[in-house]
Amino acid sequence: MRIFFGMILGALLLTAGVYVYDSMQTSSVANGQVAQETRTIVNWDVAASNWNALKTRAHDDWIRISAK
Repeated sequence: MRIFFGMILGALLLTAGVYVYDSMQTSSVANGQVAQETRTIVNWDVAASNWNALKTRAHDDWIRISAK
């Protein structure tokens, strides 16, 4: 149980750390030629879109399964 909890906690800490790092970076659009040096690690718009698609699919599947 400790290993499982440690893996979950590690994934959450990693995600939080990357989010904080990316939120501290400046906008790549505003910097022009220097944009490559200040790029973020994660494309958060795509990650949010994928997360919303996963939630919608899980919800639809849950409704389909629970209707039986």
